[in-house]
Amino acid sequence: MRRSTLVAPLVLLLLLLLVATPRRAAGQAAAPPVGPRIDPPAIDLDRDDAAAIPPPQTHFRGREIAQTMHFAGAPWLVRESRQREEDCRLLLESLAILPGQTVCDMGCGNGFYTLELARLVGPRGIVYAVDIQPEMLRLLAQRAAEEGLSNIRPVLGSTVDPRLPRAAIDMILCVDVYHEFSHPAAMLARIRESLADGGQLVLAEFRGEDPAVPIKPLHKMTKVQVRAELEPAGFVVEREFDRLPWQHLLFFKVRR
Repeated sequence: MRRSTLVAPLVLLLLLLLVATPRRAAGQAAAPPVGPRIDPPAIDLDRDDAAAIPPPQTHFRGREIAQTMHFAGAPWLVRESRQREEDCRLLLESLAILPGQTVCDMGCGNGFYTLELARLVGPRGIVYAVDIQPEMLRLLAQRAAEEGLSNIRPVLGSTVDPRLPRAAIDMILCVDVYHEFSHPAAMLARIRESLADGGQLVLAEFRGEDPAVPIKPLHKMTKVQVRAELEPAGFVVEREFDRLPWQHLLFFKVRR
């Protein structure tokens, strides 16, 4: 009698534990390890706002330039559906980033890709996170602190200069950003100067050729458009990755 009275509560406790334990959906990746919380990285705000900058362009080589996303739209960058829509993990895998590299997340926003890049380069690597809105960089710095990532360097760039070190960056990643550059020629010139020998500029842009991609045409680009704008700036396509659901991914190197 005593044995049965002990078994029943134990069975009930086991059932409760099984129900309460969260299960990962099939195909869902485990959450990345989170380091101990640290102070937010210092933001390089030393931008010369007194420097003369030409008025923003409205068109470039026949393409209408889109407006930069305002920092108030930052939650859209970390929306729950983004992985399902864009397969961000596949994009990151395709970059083939190596530990110890120096990379840049150009137009980093609140750090959706920056944090993942920081994990990929590891503690011996550096990620420059560049944005023209200090509000975005403050959001990014807070997230970096919460994740315990100390290898991120937030930089306040301008519309004509990302303020990167010269000949030092192994890869510059622009995810849905290039089409918003208000001064594309100036930015491409500075980007070219910042790339190390053998460095790459990688552009992810929503496919302008595909009407099924549910993005406004102003925020899409065709491969023809991308090449027509980057090749005159001294870049050549090194490789292309065409397995993302909505985006082109083009890898450029500097023409020597």
